[in-house]
Amino acid sequence: MRTRVCLHEPDCLSDVGLIQVSTMGGCLKWLWAHRNYLIIFIIPLLILPLPLVIKTPEANCGFVIILMSLYWCTECMPLAVTAFLPVILFPSMGIMVSEEVCVQYLKDSNMLFIGGLLVAIAVESWELHRRIALRVLLLVGVRPALLMMGFMGVTAFLSMWISNTASTAMMLPIAQAVLQQLSDTEARADEQELNQSVHDNLAFQTDLVMDQKVSLQDLKKDEAMETEVADSFSEQKTRAREEKYLQLSKGLSLSVCYAASIGGTATLTGTTPNLILKGQVDELFPDNKGVINFASWFGFAFPNMLCMLVFSWMWLQFMFLGFNLKRSFGCGSKNAGDREAYQVMRAEYKKLGRMSFAEAAVLIIFILLVLLWFTREPGFIPGWATVLFNMDKQYVTDGTVAIFMSTLFFIIPSRLPNASCLRHSDAVDGDESSRNGCEGESMKAPPTLLNWQVVHEKMPWNIILLLGGGFALARGSEKSGLSLWLGQSLAPLQQVPPFVICLLLCLLVGTFTECSSNSATTTLFLPILASMATAIHLNPLYVMLPCTICASMAFMLPVATPPNAIAFSYGKLKVMDMAKAGLGLNVVGVVMINIAINTWGTAMFQLDVFPSWANVTVTTP
Repeated sequence: MRTRVCLHEPDCLSDVGLIQVSTMGGCLKWLWAHRNYLIIFIIPLLILPLPLVIKTPEANCGFVIILMSLYWCTECMPLAVTAFLPVILFPSMGIMVSEEVCVQYLKDSNMLFIGGLLVAIAVESWELHRRIALRVLLLVGVRPALLMMGFMGVTAFLSMWISNTASTAMMLPIAQAVLQQLSDTEARADEQELNQSVHDNLAFQTDLVMDQKVSLQDLKKDEAMETEVADSFSEQKTRAREEKYLQLSKGLSLSVCYAASIGGTATLTGTTPNLILKGQVDELFPDNKGVINFASWFGFAFPNMLCMLVFSWMWLQFMFLGFNLKRSFGCGSKNAGDREAYQVMRAEYKKLGRMSFAEAAVLIIFILLVLLWFTREPGFIPGWATVLFNMDKQYVTDGTVAIFMSTLFFIIPSRLPNASCLRHSDAVDGDESSRNGCEGESMKAPPTLLNWQVVHEKMPWNIILLLGGGFALARGSEKSGLSLWLGQSLAPLQQVPPFVICLLLCLLVGTFTECSSNSATTTLFLPILASMATAIHLNPLYVMLPCTICASMAFMLPVATPPNAIAFSYGKLKVMDMAKAGLGLNVVGVVMINIAINTWGTAMFQLDVFPSWANVTVTTP
């Protein structure tokens, strides 16, 4: 047998090392590609000793919560699929019967969410939101600071009623088109100015040659030098203009995605965490008498949203535009660039044409829905629901109103019948060609404002299931006694001032939501916060309300929220840009929310008093 001898030992060792590194790299790539499968199977095995060693209902429920928490955070499975786990694990571990678990997946809060989404789908389908946005922007103007203010205000308003993702996806292309027009117009103006300057200088030097004050040879040298200087000056001006509009583009992109997240906190249906809070409060404290409804939430959250919006505008203005009031606000006459950018928005608005019957009908239903929500139980006077239906029990809720009004979208036609065609069809001696032309139109019924195919495509059913999974977890924690155990374990916190507890919890939730979905964050934290609050005799809303809003304040990372990801996808932003801008807003957001909860929040909800409805008795199976 012949043996291979390596004549260059260092080279052989180097080859072996490269092979080992390559093999290790391949293994790491394989592990990363299959990480979801590994997480799904390894995590249950790691935490399985908890229910096997501590054979109590609390430990069993703790196993389910930890498992779902890790699955939600890593997103190894779709969030909605993870939300189904209580249906499997709670009955099999003796925590709840299957029928009781399944009921949690379609509660009143889910109906409110579905009704609100149906309204949003109708608004988007008929492009009513686009008409509103462009009309407001035409009123605001195109000066940088005012443009940013206009885009933030419109985006925040739309996000109060439609999804944050939809409002961001609609507003960003408009913003980029306006900025591109401003940049192109300024580039043309600079080029014209440079050409005019060269032309004037050439004419002046030609006059000197004609007067024999300068030789032709000297003139050619001067022309070469001036051309070089002009090219250098033009290049510098181009770079300065591109840098200016890059900063403006970054600021405007961030302003839109941040405004979408901030605006969603203002209404109960604006974003999923708000509805999760309402559902958790109704589930954990059934005697709360509807303390969280559309009107009470709006009264607390809307002023906070306005404060956050104003500060975020000032912060982004400072970071990307500076505080040059003349340049930013446009003191003085409008230039050609402003007029052309304004015409871009005006042209987009004209493309929409006149408001159709369908748009008007959707707008009327939307306004009626908001009015009915506000007047159902305004708090300071008896509402229409209290007078007509809810004398002794909560028969009619915000969910009832939402479903009733959204049902009208499937009843009202999208256009009125053509009266002229009806007259032609009834006429005996009328024009035959006109009668034949209208025959098909008059005989065909117009479609309704919404049809189920559109709803099926646009409805986020996964969020509805995620809500149900959160309600099932809360119910399971209560039935198993885990909530009571957690509350007793956190009882020493009674010695800590409440405002310190609230501030620390808001910082914790604000940090956690940067790397996890805001829905999963609120679903995991709210039952624990409720248990802690009841154990130390603190009003549960004092910690649950601000932490819910903090879950929507994810501004630092592109993956934190869909609006952040959409803004980042345009390619102008770097992660560091978003991190620097978002860090300041995160901190200020936590501070503002704590100021709100300790001022008008305390006055609205009597948060300085432990409510009677928070005294709940937990029964273990």
